[in-house]
Amino acid sequence: MLTAVRLVKSQPARVASSRSFSTTQVPRTKMSNSEAFVETLVAQGVTDVFGIVGSAFMDALDIFPAAGIRFIPTAHEQGAGHMADGYSRVSNRHGVCVAQNGPGITNFVTSVAAAYWAHSPVVAITPEAGTATKGYGGFQEVDQLPLFEPITKFQAHVNNPTRMAELTGRAFDYAMSERGPTQLNIPRDFFYGDNDFVIPKPFVVERSAGGPQSLEAAAQLLASASNPVILAGGGVVMGNGLEQLTTLAEYLSIPVATTYLHNDAFPANHPLWVGPLGYQGAQAAMKSIKEADVILALGSRLSPFGTLPQYGMNYWPTDAKIIQVEVDHRRIGLVKPVDVGVCGDAGLAAQAILHLLKQRKVACLSSADERKKTVAQRKKEWDAQLDDITNSEPASVDGKMKPRQVLRALEKAMPENVMVSTDIGNVCSVSNSYLRFNKPRSFVAPMTFGNCGYSLPAIMGAKVAAPERPAVAYAGDGAWGMSAIEILTAVRENIPVTACVFSNKQWGAEKKNQVLWFGDRYVGSNLTHPDGGFAGIANSMGATGIQVRSLDEVGDAFKSAIEAQMKGQTTVLEFEISKELGDPFRRDAMRLPVRRLDKYAHTTLYEESATGQPTDL
Repeated sequence: MLTAVRLVKSQPARVASSRSFSTTQVPRTKMSNSEAFVETLVAQGVTDVFGIVGSAFMDALDIFPAAGIRFIPTAHEQGAGHMADGYSRVSNRHGVCVAQNGPGITNFVTSVAAAYWAHSPVVAITPEAGTATKGYGGFQEVDQLPLFEPITKFQAHVNNPTRMAELTGRAFDYAMSERGPTQLNIPRDFFYGDNDFVIPKPFVVERSAGGPQSLEAAAQLLASASNPVILAGGGVVMGNGLEQLTTLAEYLSIPVATTYLHNDAFPANHPLWVGPLGYQGAQAAMKSIKEADVILALGSRLSPFGTLPQYGMNYWPTDAKIIQVEVDHRRIGLVKPVDVGVCGDAGLAAQAILHLLKQRKVACLSSADERKKTVAQRKKEWDAQLDDITNSEPASVDGKMKPRQVLRALEKAMPENVMVSTDIGNVCSVSNSYLRFNKPRSFVAPMTFGNCGYSLPAIMGAKVAAPERPAVAYAGDGAWGMSAIEILTAVRENIPVTACVFSNKQWGAEKKNQVLWFGDRYVGSNLTHPDGGFAGIANSMGATGIQVRSLDEVGDAFKSAIEAQMKGQTTVLEFEISKELGDPFRRDAMRLPVRRLDKYAHTTLYEESATGQPTDL
């Protein structure tokens, strides 16, 4: 039997909350069910909702303007979900999306899954078929709750209209306290009718630093370390813990690396920053981690993909002691064995550990000056090596720009206070080497779910949350085809952004696999574009589209696009680049093909490609 609510994930460490449990009778107010729903959104501070208009929730939608809620209609429901994701990650508030029951809701699945692995507090409002006909297989009917069961922290099903406000409030509360997407499932007929309601106030859960014994153990381990390193993850950003992290790192004078796609978890202009780990990360970070005797993983679940070997270096140490600070106790020690697990907030834990360290002798303090010199030298060497990698070939191959040189030029032209969202794909992932941020809530990536079509709608959501900040999307031409339609939304809804599309007419990440392991047989990985390219399509949508073909034009074109954005203009910069490809994502998961049937024997391979690059460069 379907229950009203389902709490499926463990709760973080918490202490007293702001919710009152007084037995005093709270006065109820008669209102329509739609009014109760909307008033609860207002109580939760909702000002923006992304989605596509639908009859299933139209009675509530009708009063959004009067309630001060902006409804932003998108071109596709997946885009709405990604906008809610980007909005939540920059604002540290709920991102909200809603759509028509059935096909509109199934289009949310990918974006909610992406939000789940990004730990984004997205509330997906899913009106469903009416109760009187559910089960008959009627128009736009599907069983919506099972679709989202594995990719939400909490599911609320309004099983009685009198519980509309209660369950709406709970879905919003748990999105923040459980740090992830929640689903609010409402039968469409329950928006109609009147009842007596109490509009719940937000339930703010106060986090703790962790258990005293685990914090003591963490402090003792750090105090005894001679070469500790901090690995800063997304929990630092989500918990507003950068100040506490910085204070701890500076006290110990130890390097700080950031986890994969959390490049904004520590400022790149800080002397102790050594860069990101993961695919195409910084070798300065990898060498620091490799030589560490203690690693403090602060606000990280230690994703398996984020520590795979890079540049031929298996850098994760086998004999280092690991301290993992994570709010979800189920993630502690899940991927990598840990010596100390602290179930607590990253910033509060850093603060508590520092307090305990100041009460004891700390071994690494005696080598602080030497360690700072080592950090500076490693960063200098990596920057020089990155320049060599970037400029290892001529600037142009058959008239096309090299991807890395374009990424380097964009890095140099990047404005302060910028927000960048990247798609998944070869060129976008290589940008991990070049994206550096000095403040948190600046990098919005699809994380390890790795879906295409993410960057444009996500950065649009971020722009709605922070209109004063420059907003930039990176996308390859394959992924761009999945989300380019949202340029219509950007123009129509006055959400100006700058999109950088890297056009090499291929699905680069997958083609790299075909280069190395499938004999350069490019099945399904080459693309063609219409005359005028994506820039021409952008112009037809009312944006400004510009094709950039020369490296010396990249910086100026990008700066001009940013200036236009801050005046309200959306620009799509289409960079025509060579087919050169970076390293494969998953060397650990690929093998050379061995065929057993004679008809396929010619496709068997015994060694990888000698060049490692496409034959159609």
